[in-house]
Amino acid sequence: MDVKKSNTKLVVAGLLLGLFMAALDQTIVSTAMTTIIKKLGGFESFIWVYSAYMIAMVVSTPIFGKLSDMYGRKRFFLMGLALFLIGSILCGTAQNMDQLIIYRAIQGIGGGALMPIVFTIIFDLFPAEKRGKMMGLFGAVFGLSSVFGPILGGTITDNLSWRWIFYINVPIGILAIIFIMRAYHESKVTKKQVIDWAGAILLTGAILCLMFGLELGGSDGWAWDSAKTISLFAGSVVMLIAFLLVERVAKDPIIKLSLFQRRLFTGSMGISLLYGAVMMASATYIPIFIQGVFHKTATETSTVLTPMMLGVVISAQIGGRIAIRFRYRDVMILSALTLLVGSFLLGFVMDESTSRLLITFFMVIVGLGMGVSFSLLNISTLNSVPPQFKGSASSLITFFRTIGSALGVTVFGTLQKHEFQQGVQALPDISPQMAEQIKGGQALLDPTIQAQMGLSPTIVNELLGKLGDSIIYIFQWSVLLPIIAFVFVILMGNARMEKTNPGQQGSSGPQGPKGTPGSQGSQGPKAEGVGKPEPSYHGG
Repeated sequence: MDVKKSNTKLVVAGLLLGLFMAALDQTIVSTAMTTIIKKLGGFESFIWVYSAYMIAMVVSTPIFGKLSDMYGRKRFFLMGLALFLIGSILCGTAQNMDQLIIYRAIQGIGGGALMPIVFTIIFDLFPAEKRGKMMGLFGAVFGLSSVFGPILGGTITDNLSWRWIFYINVPIGILAIIFIMRAYHESKVTKKQVIDWAGAILLTGAILCLMFGLELGGSDGWAWDSAKTISLFAGSVVMLIAFLLVERVAKDPIIKLSLFQRRLFTGSMGISLLYGAVMMASATYIPIFIQGVFHKTATETSTVLTPMMLGVVISAQIGGRIAIRFRYRDVMILSALTLLVGSFLLGFVMDESTSRLLITFFMVIVGLGMGVSFSLLNISTLNSVPPQFKGSASSLITFFRTIGSALGVTVFGTLQKHEFQQGVQALPDISPQMAEQIKGGQALLDPTIQAQMGLSPTIVNELLGKLGDSIIYIFQWSVLLPIIAFVFVILMGNARMEKTNPGQQGSSGPQGPKGTPGSQGSQGPKAEGVGKPEPSYHGG
């Protein structure tokens, strides 16, 4: 079916706006949270403002990715934008913490549609030799959002109102909707298809049980060995096994399990999971370390991640541009080595006497090692699967990175709390009751809480010293993640991006169940899987 040609520049602008908006809302809330708690209350449940967004996004990402393969990218990208805007408006009107948590979940569902579909549309629109540059550009958005999110959140909260950190999404989202509606044209898939409802329900249940177990485990009334916590993890395992069994026989499964038989695909997923955990550990605990050791306020540390995220932005651009010249494995080996060096410096060289300038240098190295993954893994994943699975494959990169982030927060948080408690118990002036009240030590960063607990400046300094030691301890453990990542890097084999031949363009539309080409020519060269059962690379 002939359709109008897409206006590539406007489409890219719309996609950039949508992705920036979704990525920004993962970080913009952080510096505003203290104000939100003062206005709405709900200190005991504020963590769910972050968790609700993450859980909803994890649940919805693979489902929207599959639906975009079946029925088209455009409608589900627009649906994601609409849901995100509705959630943003509702968040801005929230009158209590419970409402804010529910509305953040609506935002997260919309975000689960935006992130994977963005990269799939880019892959559809551009030929292979231009995809690396575009993936680098879009991968850099994640770094930029992490840099500007906390700064923007603090600025808006101080000068307007915390509610405007959500309302600001409205003009951005409306502009993205206008650009995509007017400029993006795709072919329509007319073949009747069957939605794998059983697989979708089981996957959603498994993820929800896992995420709730990770979030609630170790908190009051939810000890790790309690029946409630164990039942959540057991339920997740049972539903995951049932999901795998259903997907093996489903006519049109949510996740095509045979994709994991491709080494390049599996390697990309494993790296995404591990890098997600490393990034979350760095983004969470470096600001706490700086705030505690250098006695800075939360507002003063809002820019502390800027050096690391600038490293992410630079290397995301470089990774996308060199992907066409080198094997994926070679680029990712350099990435993993750089990340290993950065993690080693944070864990075994940094201490309380290390200067801010040197810590900044360490953070830049971590960012340079991490950023490549944001562009290159999307390229390697989309090149490793047949056209009709590209939406699902792109969604799984986001899915595994988010799961890695959730696991990283939980596992590293448990290690940090245990190490901090061990250090506190060794202090003679701290009672066991006070040690339990302090928990992981982050509450000590608030002078108000220090005063409420009646802590002298000397004791506060001793406790902050133990907090710094516990954070260095988790950075030491984080060194294992880039080492494990090398296994998945080697699994990527000799795969590399193939240049398209003259006249061969990426499709601007979805692929039908049999690889039906889109509206702007074929889906790239034969090496990318059109009409063949093999993935789009050599030697993988």
